[in-house]
Amino acid sequence: MDTTTQENWLRLHLTTGLGRAGIIKLIEAFGDVSTTLNHTTTSWKKEAGITSPRIGTPPQTDDAEFRQALQLLHNCQMRIISLWDKDYPTLLRTIHDPPALLYVRGQIPKGRSIAIVGSRRGSRDAIRFATETATTLAQHNICVISGLARGIDSAAHTGALAGGGTTVAVLGGGIDRIYPAENRKLFCHIPEHGALISEYPPGTSPHPGHFPARNRIISGLSEGVVVVEAAHNSGSLITADFALEQGRDLYAVPGSIYNHNCQGNLNLLKQGATVTTCAEDILDAFHLNCQQQQDELPPPYDLSSLNEKQKILFDLLQPTPLHLDQLAQQSGLTAMEVSAIVLHLELEGLASALPGGRYLRGFAG
Repeated sequence: MDTTTQENWLRLHLTTGLGRAGIIKLIEAFGDVSTTLNHTTTSWKKEAGITSPRIGTPPQTDDAEFRQALQLLHNCQMRIISLWDKDYPTLLRTIHDPPALLYVRGQIPKGRSIAIVGSRRGSRDAIRFATETATTLAQHNICVISGLARGIDSAAHTGALAGGGTTVAVLGGGIDRIYPAENRKLFCHIPEHGALISEYPPGTSPHPGHFPARNRIISGLSEGVVVVEAAHNSGSLITADFALEQGRDLYAVPGSIYNHNCQGNLNLLKQGATVTTCAEDILDAFHLNCQQQQDELPPPYDLSSLNEKQKILFDLLQPTPLHLDQLAQQSGLTAMEVSAIVLHLELEGLASALPGGRYLRGFAG
């Protein structure tokens, strides 16, 4: 898509009161974005059936809001993909309410895909399951889709990167807004091995109301959705509902009946979701060769140079941050020992340091 067309799409998207449905009506009526912008809003209402009383005039190229959004588009190396472009994701195009426009940083993989979602406050076992499952699926060339939230989402993205595969993060705000802030390194790393995607223009802050709509894109990009751990009111159940509505496969990890964070999963299983306890269950469903031995695949991390204490600490690191004091308590090492070891792990690319003495597992590859 050429620069002028990108700018035209941005102008149309920033038009007050238009929205996704309005953009689709206009393109269906006028054929392309340039022709649409050459018509007046009166013509829009008459010929395209735009009925919103709040409809505004598209911003001009010297409009301050437009110039700021355009600058962010360039600074963050984004591009716009429209519903009418050949590069628009095939699976996403099939849902009943696909985004008219996608803002993309990176490259959306064209192969097979699976969404892995769950609680922002995932248990240690859930984080481990999400990480290990994503790693194995990535090693079998399955792109992992998630929402870059804390907890399970972060674990899924990290696992895919650790497996040397691809991953796509669907955001609830503009791509220029890093949210949550602790995922800055993931945010920067993902476009090198997949893509960041949003239907919101640059400059849009993450808003609670955006996330349910974001979830339909997560499931829409995927052949199936894996719910790792979800309470009865978890937002990941919205993604599960979209998956069923869109005709996607739905998988749920069984959990303890005494754990309230698993009640959503148990309800999904009662309703007919497929039980999954390992990545091989998903590979079977995808009709992929599950007999491929892990030793035939490149190891996600090279730990051969680590001593025993370094390996212990590495095993404790998660895709979500842990404070130095937590690492010391869980490892039985002193705070001074932990500090020295995580510095070594960071230099080896095996750990990432965050402000406030917090650490998380690094990215392979």
